[in-house]
Amino acid sequence: MTIKPGDKIPAATVYEMGSDGPGSVTTAELFNGKTVVLFGIPGAFTPTCSASHLPGFVKFSEQIKAKGVDDIVCFAVNDAFVMGAWGKDQGTAGKVRMIADGSAELTKKMGLELDLTGKGLGLRCDRFAMVVKDGVVQSIDREAPGAFEVSSAEAQLSKL
Repeated sequence: MTIKPGDKIPAATVYEMGSDGPGSVTTAELFNGKTVVLFGIPGAFTPTCSASHLPGFVKFSEQIKAKGVDDIVCFAVNDAFVMGAWGKDQGTAGKVRMIADGSAELTKKMGLELDLTGKGLGLRCDRFAMVVKDGVVQSIDREAPGAFEVSSAEAQLSKL
């Protein structure tokens, strides 16, 4: 079942690259007591994700945070090393947290998996964006296959 407004973000452990290497982060640490814009992408360094999705959140991070958002989180079924390298490449420091769900634990629990094995990419996260307040989903916008409209930074900014 796909997560929906009113649902609590499931308990899971994800990873974030730190100065000493990958570190684990629980969903409670990410979401409890905060307002978070979480957006999911099929993969780091992929065309739409690198040219539009992540850059939009970097560009509009100040405006989004000015609307009361504590954190903007980019989320993918990649490892923390890849997410860390992609974050450096995209200039996300202080703007967007790069969170890795390498085993797709949280992705599966939220029902947001995207099976791209037929294209040689394995199990990934679907493209989406959601607003989460104190661990509870306020809104979720999941893209149609191949689309990039409702999960953009601009679309999320207009909801806040």
